[in-house]
Amino acid sequence: MDLLALADFNLVARHGGFGKAARASGRPKATLSRRVAELEAALDLRLFERGLRDLKLTEEGRALHERTASLLTELDETAAAIASGGEKPRGRLRISAPLLLSQTAMGKIAAGFALKYPDVRLEITTEDRAVDMIEEGYDLVIRVNPDPDESLIGKAFLHDRLVVVAHPDLHRPAADVPLPGVVRETSVQQTWNVMTPQGSIKIRIEPVLSLSSLIMVRDAVRAGVGAARLPISLVTHDLAAGTLMHWGDVERSEISLWALYPSRRLLSARVSAFLDFLKQVFPNGTPDELAAYIGE
Repeated sequence: MDLLALADFNLVARHGGFGKAARASGRPKATLSRRVAELEAALDLRLFERGLRDLKLTEEGRALHERTASLLTELDETAAAIASGGEKPRGRLRISAPLLLSQTAMGKIAAGFALKYPDVRLEITTEDRAVDMIEEGYDLVIRVNPDPDESLIGKAFLHDRLVVVAHPDLHRPAADVPLPGVVRETSVQQTWNVMTPQGSIKIRIEPVLSLSSLIMVRDAVRAGVGAARLPISLVTHDLAAGTLMHWGDVERSEISLWALYPSRRLLSARVSAFLDFLKQVFPNGTPDELAAYIGE
C-alpha cells in the first residue's frame, strides 16, 4: 500500500473534503483527489461517496480511517523523534479510566503527568464499560480485572481488595437475621462470604439502598444506613479514624487495575511515558499506596 496515498486519504477524511484538506495542508486539491483515486483503485474499494456539495466516507473508508490514522501519526512522531535525537513525548493521548479511579485519583495523576510532559495533550474519559480502543480512538485503557483479550497487552499497576465495613453503631445481627446493606447492584437479598479472624462466615443482606457510585456507597455507610462491600483503599482512612468498622474481607475479591493498549499498535512515546508515570506514582501497586495517594 502506498503510504503517501494513505496519508493523503486520512488528510481528506480528517478535514471532510478535498478543498478543506488542500487549504489546511497547502497542497493542490487536484493532487489530493488523484492520490485518493489511486488508493481506491489499488484497494478496489470506494472510500468516499462524492456528492455535488459534500464528501462522505463510505463504511469501508471510515474503517480504514479509524484503523490507520493513529498509526500514521505514530510513524510521523517516531520519525520526528529520531530526527531530533530523542523520544520526547508529544501529541494527543486519549485514555479511558473506570469511574472510581477517576473520582479519587485520575485528576491528580493527570495533573502530575501534564506538568512533567507539557507537550502531551492528555484527554481522559470515564467509562466503566469495556470500550473498543480501535473503533473509539483510545491510546490506553484502564480496566478492572479485565477478561483476556488477544488484541490487547499491558500490565497490572494497582491491586486492591473488597472488605465489609459498617458504622460503629451498626451491630451485626444473628445469623438468621438479614443485615441492612448498601449495594451497587439491585437485588432483593444477598449473601456475602466474609473472612474474619474467627474464620469464614456468611452475612445475609437486605439491600436498603442501591447506588451507582462507590463514593456514594461509602458516604451512605458513613451515615449509618447499612453495611457495604468497598475497596480497602477507599476506606483505609475511615478505619484508622474509627468512623467505620472492618467486619472482614470478602472472599475471592482481589481487584487488579490494568493499563492496556492494542497489541498490533506501536507503543508510542506518549503511552510509554504514561505507563512509566503510573509506575512512579504506585511503585509497589498496593492498596496502601493508593489509599495514601487519595488521602494526600
